[in-house]
Amino acid sequence: MYSISIILALLAGAGVGFLILRIVDNARVAGVRNQAVILIRESTETAERIKKERLAEARDEIFKLRETAERDIKDRRLEIQKTERKLEQKEENLDRKLERVAHKEDDLKRRHEDVERRVSEVEDVLRRQMERLEEMAGMTRDEAQEQLLRKTEEDAQHVLGLRIKELEEKAKRESERRARDIVIMAVQRCAVEHTSDASVSVVPLPNDDMKGRIIGREGRNIRTFETLTGVDLIVDDTPEAVTLSSFDPVRREIARRTLERLIVDGRIHPARIETLIEKARYEIEEQVIEAGESALLELGVKNMHAELSRTLGQLKFRYSYGQNALLHSMEVAYISGMMAGELGIDEGLARRAGLLHDLGKAVDHQVEGTHAAIGADLARRFGERPEVVSAIASHHDMPEASSIYDVIVACADAISGSRPGARRESLEAYIKRLEQLEELAKAFPGVTSAYAIQAGREVRVVISPKDTNDGSVQKLAYDIARRIEDEMKYPGQIKVTVSRETRSTEYAK
Repeated sequence: MYSISIILALLAGAGVGFLILRIVDNARVAGVRNQAVILIRESTETAERIKKERLAEARDEIFKLRETAERDIKDRRLEIQKTERKLEQKEENLDRKLERVAHKEDDLKRRHEDVERRVSEVEDVLRRQMERLEEMAGMTRDEAQEQLLRKTEEDAQHVLGLRIKELEEKAKRESERRARDIVIMAVQRCAVEHTSDASVSVVPLPNDDMKGRIIGREGRNIRTFETLTGVDLIVDDTPEAVTLSSFDPVRREIARRTLERLIVDGRIHPARIETLIEKARYEIEEQVIEAGESALLELGVKNMHAELSRTLGQLKFRYSYGQNALLHSMEVAYISGMMAGELGIDEGLARRAGLLHDLGKAVDHQVEGTHAAIGADLARRFGERPEVVSAIASHHDMPEASSIYDVIVACADAISGSRPGARRESLEAYIKRLEQLEELAKAFPGVTSAYAIQAGREVRVVISPKDTNDGSVQKLAYDIARRIEDEMKYPGQIKVTVSRETRSTEYAK
């Protein structure tokens, strides 16, 4: 019972609490409603006030815009009125101009008719005069015109021929002067030293007893030496000296160094000979490579194949009439570059061609053919430019020059080889060789004169046109070339040029 009473009490308390809460909530809702009504009323009043203010502002703005628009319309109307007045004035001016143009057209038409009438009258007068002239001259107008043109053409050709001859002579004088200046300047700016050597090398000995040691027992030392070097070792009666002979300058230099070291070392036997030969061959190979690279570096020549550089270095041990082939090639390169610079063309290409022009001399004892053809083939094989290959092939005019670089290299080669002191050939022998060359050519029938030029590298033969014909010119050149080969000794090659011409001379008095 007690617990039931407690539960009932609790339920009664909860109901009373709920009623109290309900009363409180109703009071709150009424308060909130009153506040909401007040807020709504205030908001409405504020909105009405703002609306009236915005309407007033809009009316002011519309009034201002209306005033501005009215002013713009008024200004536009004024501008349109001014434009209309200008257009009216232009139309009036245009009408007046059209009237003047119409008057001028009428005037021109009348003048044209007057001119046509006068032209017709003049043509009639000219026709009558021409008919009268034809009767007096005894020829028609076309015939007279043809005769006049023919006479004028003849006079013009005569004057033109004289002018052409004058210009040709002037151009020839200027070209010769310019060529001399270029060559002289190139030669003056180039000074390359030359050393002399022969096709044999003499090795001094400390005493004559060394000859027996060099020969060895039953000649085994000298046989080994000659077999391994490819050089002839000549032991004769010359006191305290032996001679090395070989057409290959590189082999001869290897043999000379080996023999000098054997003499200093004193141990002369086949095994030692073989060792020193290999050592000398290695040193010479290094010198060959270094000489080629040094020449390229000194001349500023780049991007050359290593094999070409090595072959070029072999020219250090090659001599032609006492003139070192490598130094000669460098001198030709210098002169070619200077001449190219004076002519305004590629100096580097000219130096490159000049440096390689005698490349074939390094291997001409190993390959059949002229050194020019061999050198051109090597240059072509290792990727040189066509201009360089052509200059190498034609620097002795075989074949004929096809570019300016061919001519430059040929001239530089002739300058380097024929200048005084360049080659070891006495003046007497040189003059005798040229005289023999001219006399040999003059000995053929029909030859009127022969001239040795280019330091004996070319002979020009003039034959009589009366005693010969054009078909015999080539045969005579062939016969002279073959006879030169059989009877003369000379360096390089000699070009034979035979010409047959008829000259007629008259004098105007």
